[in-house]
Amino acid sequence: METNKKTMLSGIQPSGDLHLGNYLGAIKNWGGRSEDYDCFYFMADLHAITVRQNPADLRRRTLTQLATYIACGLDPEKNTLFIQSHVRQHAELGWVLNCYTMFGELSRMTQFKDKSKKNADNINGGLFTYPSLMAADILLYQPDFVPVGADQKQHVELCRNIVQRFNGVYGDVFKMPEFYSTKEGARVMCLTEPANKMSKSAPEGCVFLLEKPEDIARKFKRAVTDSDTEHCVRYAPEEKPGVSNLMNIYAAVTGKTMDEIEREFDGQGYGAFKPAVGEAVIELLRPIREETERILADKAYLESVYKNGAERASYVAEKTLRKVYKKVGFIPR
Repeated sequence: METNKKTMLSGIQPSGDLHLGNYLGAIKNWGGRSEDYDCFYFMADLHAITVRQNPADLRRRTLTQLATYIACGLDPEKNTLFIQSHVRQHAELGWVLNCYTMFGELSRMTQFKDKSKKNADNINGGLFTYPSLMAADILLYQPDFVPVGADQKQHVELCRNIVQRFNGVYGDVFKMPEFYSTKEGARVMCLTEPANKMSKSAPEGCVFLLEKPEDIARKFKRAVTDSDTEHCVRYAPEEKPGVSNLMNIYAAVTGKTMDEIEREFDGQGYGAFKPAVGEAVIELLRPIREETERILADKAYLESVYKNGAERASYVAEKTLRKVYKKVGFIPR
């Protein structure tokens, strides 16, 4: 169905379970965007295999991520939800854009350097050309905006370079995507290492959306606070990064201001504050976990969502791919 709305697109790799940082920093705000934008959200399983995956785990996480998206408020009737590998145009345009991306540009990507260090025994071609596939993910849908975090901004800059290069040769084929930034999302740091962002790579400091309540409570009780002697709940990111991180989480979950939080826990110390944050997070995630479990049990419904999503995405993507194939000189199918 054609709309006059501007288009927005985003995807997350199913290489690990979704966590609180994903939710508060991004997914929480996605649901409301469908009123103003034509939104495409996908499970980036093609990107996930740049690092070796257990096939059964990848399938499970892909479906769980889709179910969790829906449980977090992404209505499949208002948003296009699909699995990346189900839309062949991603891989096809990815190859074409490989041929319009310079080796030197790919060599400068910081994520390639970081992941190469972490996966020294598997520095494969896909890991190197990942940004070209990401550019294809974006450009297939001719989006006006791409919501990205700081770690992906370099890739979107490269995408914009590719648009400029391709359009410079063939005319206005691709729309130039703009960055979409929002101040709504909370920046959630690791509970055990508050200098780092919350990440699945540090599971003890990471709260997963589908985690059991007792495990969430345990992690917050063990969360790093600070080594000062005052033990008061006060927002001071430089002096008290651990407590400030917990306050950020509590504020994002409850809607309270930092002043209100400081007054609420005045004179109580960390012993009362940390369990309170844990309980607030547990109650936030409880309906998401229960709804995800319900959706996962309804296999026919979940299959209908990803099939319909792939059909809708393929319809839009094929129009762009056909135009690109014609421009570069391929004979129509």
